Amino acid sequence: MALVLPTLACLASGFLLVCVGWSRKGPLPTDLLLRASLSVGYGLGLFSVFCFLARVCNIRNLVLVDLLVLVLLIAAVVLAWARAAENTTAVSTSNSVQSPVWFHRVVTSALVIALCGAFYSAILRVRAYPHGDGWDAFAIWNLHARFLFRGGSLWRDGFTALLPWSHPDYPLLLPAGTAHFWTYLGRDDPHVPAVVGFFFTFATVGILLSALSILRGRAQAMLGAIALLATPSFIEQGAWQYADIPLSFFYLATIALLCLHDQRAQEASSQPPAGLLALAGMAAGFAAWTKNEGVLFLGAVILARQLISIRSARRVALAGGKINFARQSGPLLAGSAPLFLLIIYFKHWIAPPGDLFSDPSSMLHKVLDVTRYWAIARWYVKAFLRFGDWLLIPGSLLLIGFYFLAGKEDRRTAQRGFRTSVLALALTLAGYFAVYLITPYDIYWHLRFSLPRLFLQLWPATVFLFFLVVRGLSEGVPAGSGERGLDPLRAGECA
Repeated sequence: MALVLPTLACLASGFLLVCVGWSRKGPLPTDLLLRASLSVGYGLGLFSVFCFLARVCNIRNLVLVDLLVLVLLIAAVVLAWARAAENTTAVSTSNSVQSPVWFHRVVTSALVIALCGAFYSAILRVRAYPHGDGWDAFAIWNLHARFLFRGGSLWRDGFTALLPWSHPDYPLLLPAGTAHFWTYLGRDDPHVPAVVGFFFTFATVGILLSALSILRGRAQAMLGAIALLATPSFIEQGAWQYADIPLSFFYLATIALLCLHDQRAQEASSQPPAGLLALAGMAAGFAAWTKNEGVLFLGAVILARQLISIRSARRVALAGGKINFARQSGPLLAGSAPLFLLIIYFKHWIAPPGDLFSDPSSMLHKVLDVTRYWAIARWYVKAFLRFGDWLLIPGSLLLIGFYFLAGKEDRRTAQRGFRTSVLALALTLAGYFAVYLITPYDIYWHLRFSLPRLFLQLWPATVFLFFLVVRGLSEGVPAGSGERGLDPLRAGECA
């Protein structure tokens, strides 16, 4: 019960932050689920930033800091909603589709079974491994959290080159967020990182389900959620207290918000709110604050957005129009900039240099070694088939089979956001490839123990984009054609 107060404070902070950026209301069930799911990551992100800055500034009373931030966020939400009420427009549901009642019931039952099974499996793992299942949990993330919580004025000693095996250069979203909770409790309770991992796991499913419900309808969203819940390693990793599932949460949040923003941009009746882009940029920034791979993703998202905007500008110019680049990318950069500056401060003034560039003299030789390219490519193919730990048929192959069976969606759902997201994931995957080329470790050892987790980081976003573009097996006439649009969470209740 002692965890209730800090949990409510964390979720409330995240929820209010999301409401500041996304003030317009949509269909209530999906809207509430998406905001609540996003609040998990944004809330812990804020908690981690407050804790880190409090340690840097030697502020001990985090409760007062949280109360002040909550008051400021409430005031910002009131102002944002008052401004949005002046320009209220109906939320379009033209992309939602009706499905037969029998199909709706079958998919709903399958989702409930998958969700119950995932809950049961996650709880069993948390009880079996309260301190995390693996080296990274207790030797990196929880160790850093304990230095932040117990270190007092000597907390910086936990981020020194004398502890190279603990990767002291890793960002601090998870450790600082956990230490913030421990500050409320007054002790380093091992249940906190377990609960954090649990919330991140199922909040990721919540984002997938709610965002797809808005963009494609309930049936398609439930199929996507089932695909994610049926990935064994996704549930396992969530209980391991590693940073890969939280990172996948922020990858998915960034991409879902980009697609939602660009869906609004395609609606002639509404102006896309810049707050959605700012929230997407903040999610990418939190990804960079979670793990070093997130820095690569942040750069990939910004680059992909610019490239897609340039491509769109050429088409618009041919049609005699013009595109506003500041409106397309400005809020994205503004949302990520504070966190990027925070990472620069941590990397430059507190953390020691990372081990990736510890041997620069051999990098050129490794880049010119063709055998390394071949080895990495073979491991990419192998990890593509094995990373989910499925029992018989890999889920990646099942999705490919589903695509050939169902076909591609005819409507262009959030086209610019989809293209930006696909390009960002491709650039991130290429960046992972480049890191393996120059790694100072044995390349086979590095690939064996890290590549499946890297693929898992991209998996929720990949599932989201897949079900965004693939045609549903039960698709009929769009709910908005000829009749009043339906709530995406209720599409399918009509025969």
